[in-house]
Amino acid sequence: MFFIKAIWSFCLIAFFLLWSGEVEAGELSERLSNFPQWEKLTSVQPASGDLVYPEWMAGTWEVTSTLVDLVAPLAPDIVTPGFEGNRRQLNQPVSFLVRFIKEQPHPTWLKILPWIDNKSPILVADRAFNSLNLARASLGNEAVLGVKVDPDSPNRQITFLRSNLQLVSTVTARTTETTPDNKFITTEVFQQLFKGGSRPYFNSVESTTAYHQLATDRPTIEADQVTAVYLSPQDPNYFSAGSRPVALYRYHLEFFTREISITSKE
Repeated sequence: MFFIKAIWSFCLIAFFLLWSGEVEAGELSERLSNFPQWEKLTSVQPASGDLVYPEWMAGTWEVTSTLVDLVAPLAPDIVTPGFEGNRRQLNQPVSFLVRFIKEQPHPTWLKILPWIDNKSPILVADRAFNSLNLARASLGNEAVLGVKVDPDSPNRQITFLRSNLQLVSTVTARTTETTPDNKFITTEVFQQLFKGGSRPYFNSVESTTAYHQLATDRPTIEADQVTAVYLSPQDPNYFSAGSRPVALYRYHLEFFTREISITSKE
């Protein structure tokens, strides 16, 4: 039972690094400043292609992620699985490796995003590497068997867990923003399906992250991240919740240099 609750907790707060087009300047930064007064974001665009990150994020990083606040806006009427258990993670740093690599645009992306120069590699997140490291840091090495990204789409991935359990995550919409003070802000909306237990569990998650390059080496990048959990239409409380999130998690991220050179999958 404890392992199931831990996986539900991870299912609710999974961390993703993906792409979109830009929204009106200031909308995402204002959204972060309004925490925890959130409603469902409506200005995101359907997910296509992969996120092109700024060059200053290239390389391999040791990330320290600290949960600094959590809110259940609709409690006690509606509380998601794992929320109370996540209180134990408050102010407890978790460290893991992530990397951003140069990659040629996928041929299918060029049909959707014709403005991308197919001769120029783009900087993207290594999604399988990053998600595997985060999952193992959150659940333990033995609990997580692997992560597989759909070879035809960076928007769908499966995390394989022990006891034949799986977390299927599909990005459905996203957007980005660059602020006047050079913060790079991303929002990803994705559907999650946790299956293999007594019954499938569905939800919708929005993760908004503001990255900021620092003029120091330790750390080099810091980020403010808020993950909002929304009920799926399959949930009996879906209409009661409406467009409001049922759980909000706020993290402070620090990126420490691990490698100077840009890493490639090849």
